[in-house]
Amino acid sequence: MLEGKPATGLEVKFCCFEEGVSVENDGAIRGYASIFGLSDQGGDVVQKGAYAASLTRLKQDGRAVKMLWQHDAAQPIGIWEEVREDDRGLLVKGRILADVQKGAEALALIGAGAIDGLSIGYRTVRAEKDAKGRRLLHELELWEVSLVTFPMLPEARIKGREDAGASDLARELAGAFSAARSMLADIGQHSFSSKNRND
Repeated sequence: MLEGKPATGLEVKFCCFEEGVSVENDGAIRGYASIFGLSDQGGDVVQKGAYAASLTRLKQDGRAVKMLWQHDAAQPIGIWEEVREDDRGLLVKGRILADVQKGAEALALIGAGAIDGLSIGYRTVRAEKDAKGRRLLHELELWEVSLVTFPMLPEARIKGREDAGASDLARELAGAFSAARSMLADIGQHSFSSKNRND
């Protein structure tokens, strides 16, 4: 896992495992955003149950964990429909929205193998040091789960859009959005020229 602090002040950790994430033709995404019991390179170990209180509060308040692009709060790219703990870690399921420009770009990048995993944005509520100097994270306030670019460990790659059909679909979506942008730009230029002639 890669840790750090984005501009929001939240801590972040990157999770990248071979069987970690899968994306389907319709943009459905499923995987583990955090794994329990593993020490990351910063010496942090997320404990089982660390997300339980946060997930309960979110549900009670009618709020949801956000799906963001690169931890940027201004760039939501889909929705997480299920976020829950199981025996292994924090399991997330949701949909990347292809009709959002950045979502279509994310699908194309996943199809090309340029996006490698998920990263959580959180605040530490309760933690302690163990005898080995590691920080055991007992309670975390979860804010968001992002699709991000860089894996921390070269040997720990996730599965992306592996079938050719999915890759073709992602490329078609990216091409369609590019063509739409060009068409809108042409329409705008035509309208501007017509207005100038009428003036």
